[in-house]
Amino acid sequence: MNNHLSITTLVEDTALSDGLLAEHGLSFWIEYGDKRILFDTGQSDILVRNAKTLDINLAEANAIVISHGHYDHTGGLSAILDIAPKATVYLHPAAIEPKFSRKTSGVNSIGMPYLAKKAVQRRHVIWTATPAQIFPGVSVTGQVSRVNNFEDVGGAFFVDENCKKPDELLDDQTLFIESARGLVAVLGCAHSGVVNTLDYISNLTSRNKIYAVIGGMHLLKASRKRIANTIKAFKKYEIQKIVPLHCTGRKAMEDFKNAFSDKCVFLSAGGQIIF
Repeated sequence: MNNHLSITTLVEDTALSDGLLAEHGLSFWIEYGDKRILFDTGQSDILVRNAKTLDINLAEANAIVISHGHYDHTGGLSAILDIAPKATVYLHPAAIEPKFSRKTSGVNSIGMPYLAKKAVQRRHVIWTATPAQIFPGVSVTGQVSRVNNFEDVGGAFFVDENCKKPDELLDDQTLFIESARGLVAVLGCAHSGVVNTLDYISNLTSRNKIYAVIGGMHLLKASRKRIANTIKAFKKYEIQKIVPLHCTGRKAMEDFKNAFSDKCVFLSAGGQIIF
């Protein structure tokens, strides 16, 4: 099988050039052999405009994978479902449930937008509470086991507007791909914890090495201990390419760069990695 792999960042908090747009969110266009996968959709239709600028035909998508149900990863879903009518959607059942965050300024609804939920109801969906193969060489973790004592979901998240019931974000899932160089893990926000996620992928694949980790890691409020343990895990899995994006946080990004030098790279919307 031709397992050529390229990952292009369609949406990120920063943009590579004036011709591309940025927003708080994440979306990747993944080409794997003859398959095309859209991973997350940002928070608006910016992914459509950036894809056009990058000469990417979203109608070719064979699969759309949603990492979790927050608005900044699902907001462009209704737009892309109109464009890619043949794509199968993969998401955890909890991704469509109500989601809220509590901040000093008040309570915000941060779940999947109404139009996205309606669009999903009209499509063929594979619900991924458990691991699922999307194509040979491409799988999604489904719900990730949380086993360590230093990672949490990364914020004050709730399933009710009164903020009485914490959201464990069980819908958080990660894509993992078999490339010519080894396993590549593609994260949305890693609300399950980056280390929990890598450990889970290692258990699923019986592999003790992971070649690359790319995506959001939600370490904005992480303690030094948590970041240090994350670096330790990256070294344990002998990761050769670390691409922290979106919600990772400047502090963690700087620590990763100091620890891994040129193995750690940063991407903006329009950036691409070829494996």
